[in-house]
Amino acid sequence: MSSLSSRAVRLTAVAGISLSALVLAGCANQSASGSVYTYGQAQQEQIVRYGTVVSVRPVVIQSDKSSGVGALAGGALGGVAGSTIGGGRGQILTSIGGALLGGLAGNAVENQVNKTQGLEITVRLDNGETRVIAQANDIALSSGQRVQVISGGGPTRVVPM
Repeated sequence: MSSLSSRAVRLTAVAGISLSALVLAGCANQSASGSVYTYGQAQQEQIVRYGTVVSVRPVVIQSDKSSGVGALAGGALGGVAGSTIGGGRGQILTSIGGALLGGLAGNAVENQVNKTQGLEITVRLDNGETRVIAQANDIALSSGQRVQVISGGGPTRVVPM
């Protein structure tokens, strides 16, 4: 098998693995939305408290779980790219270096993708207590607005009345 066709086979294999990993990563979607319920949270009784928004502050919500897909895909692509440089032992070293650098770059990209714009919402409940809840910035909330604070069986959510 020629050097060119073996590289083509490797590139095709890496592309297939990377595509498969990205598809699987899309299935593991986490949400900090006040409007999204997981299947396990559906049909669960929840407690509703009423209150008034005291303040709303923009925050960034970072996923605390890395799927490893970014590092895996980046490492695979970096390794293949590195293997095209040099020959013999030099090719092995550039493959390893490319895999390491690609893995680091892929992990950094995944961390950026796993950030969501959010809100830190301070609510004074009708009973006088104050609560702070962070959730995705997908529901318009403002100071003075009446809201429901929904909790129990999962995350606490703040939703307009």
